[in-house]
Amino acid sequence: MELPRRRLGRTGLMVTALGLGAMDTPQSPEGAATLRAAVDAGIDFIDTAREYAGSEFLIGQLVRARAEAGLDFPAHVGSKTFTRTLDGSQRDVDRSLSMLGLERITLYQLHDVSTPAAYAEVMGENGALEGLQIARYRELIRHIGVSSHNLEVAEQLIRSGEFDTIMLEYSAFFPESRPLIELAHRLDVGVIVMRPVGGSGRTSVMRGHVAAGYRGILTPANLLRYVLAEPGVSVAIPGASYPSRIAENVATVAQHEPMSESERRALEEEAARLY
Repeated sequence: MELPRRRLGRTGLMVTALGLGAMDTPQSPEGAATLRAAVDAGIDFIDTAREYAGSEFLIGQLVRARAEAGLDFPAHVGSKTFTRTLDGSQRDVDRSLSMLGLERITLYQLHDVSTPAAYAEVMGENGALEGLQIARYRELIRHIGVSSHNLEVAEQLIRSGEFDTIMLEYSAFFPESRPLIELAHRLDVGVIVMRPVGGSGRTSVMRGHVAAGYRGILTPANLLRYVLAEPGVSVAIPGASYPSRIAENVATVAQHEPMSESERRALEEEAARLY
């Protein structure tokens, strides 16, 4: 099934609207199979971070296995650093390159810049942003992004003009990010949506309700439709630990049906009742 593509902001990259959040994938006994399933299905944006235990290593295993078979790695990788300093961010880029087995990383992000203090630190002299700018100059990374869990700080990051992408939480459970997504879209900042189906805790509760006989509108498929109904979203990165989840998400996005504003409001109301 062919996945639709969207522009990742000013990077100019056209990426599949469905990506993979690989934070928890290594913790699954089927983690390697899940990653292979994502790549084989045509998903071409994979999110990881230095702090995600085993995630870069798992991706690197597949990168090297494909290289040994004479195949390239057909997905863009976005990694992150929690470090706030120039030297620390450069060290993390070097470690990521070594772990991933890549010559250059498509996107490197400052991780969880969610307080005014963190903003000042990474944006200031000898801050982590400066380190990533040096890494980009050295052609170790192509683009610079940032993630945030604070709407006010996220707005500052978007308006700063320093970032090609921003990663935000957005879902029917957390619709408050929508104005920021619209702002980023206007300023040509690519938007990567984390927790598009609510995050692991909410997803587990929701799947438990479905298993118990719930037949309402609050389903993983509808939650993905909700996120992708927002035109400013470049790529949604639901986590997955099993190949079956990859297959379900691919089927939903490949057969994407638009969601009306009234459907979106109804889904938000149902999400508020569940969690």
